[in-house]
Amino acid sequence: MALLKIKDLSVASGRKVILKKIDLDIEQHETFAIFGPNGSGKSTLMNTLMGIPSYRVIKGSIIYRGKDITKMSILERVRLGIGVSFQQPPEVKGVTLKDMANICQGKKPGTELDEETMRLVRTFKLEDFLDRNINVDFSGGEKKRADLLQVLLLKPRLLMLDEPDSGVDIVSLKLICQEIYNYIKKSKASAIIITHQGEVLNYIKAKRACILYDGGNYCYHSPQKILKDIRENGYEGCVNCRIN
Repeated sequence: MALLKIKDLSVASGRKVILKKIDLDIEQHETFAIFGPNGSGKSTLMNTLMGIPSYRVIKGSIIYRGKDITKMSILERVRLGIGVSFQQPPEVKGVTLKDMANICQGKKPGTELDEETMRLVRTFKLEDFLDRNINVDFSGGEKKRADLLQVLLLKPRLLMLDEPDSGVDIVSLKLICQEIYNYIKKSKASAIIITHQGEVLNYIKAKRACILYDGGNYCYHSPQKILKDIRENGYEGCVNCRIN
């Protein structure tokens, strides 16, 4: 049985339909990559799977671990083991990164972080950010690292990463991806990785991938094959070739 099954999913934000008839299965313990140009609906898909209220399912369903979660709240989905690292993490004023690290682990704010958590904090180069409000005056890369730290501390069964290689320097990306890969392998979690450049796939291996283009999904193949086709033919050329 698939861990996640998306069936005939169409999604709107406001009056605009963004996703159209998406069909996608993610297997148990699978890492799956999604490629797509800017504006293709990649982040909309992530936000919809997470249950962000501003994204409205107008058709279809989302089945996770055999349960229909299409109308579930964000909190219910988190409790079922879904976690997401956003492309543009929001600022959270009044809550420090240290407090949030404790909250993610079900501990009271103010509790001293344990050794394993501090190891992750050091790996993500966030020691100097623990007593600062989350993402307030953080750079793009600092926001990304802080967000990834939080989602790993939640220990999700389905880890969704929206362009984790965006805004992160090469050295930091390698360290962060190693932690993500180790978590996926150790916990036997599944992962969906949205990427534009494909850099993250040098460190986290995925067996299958597809292209999200103009709100629809196409071209199931290996990530390496799809990335090669995109570089040679562009997204439109790649999609049209597969359709024809």
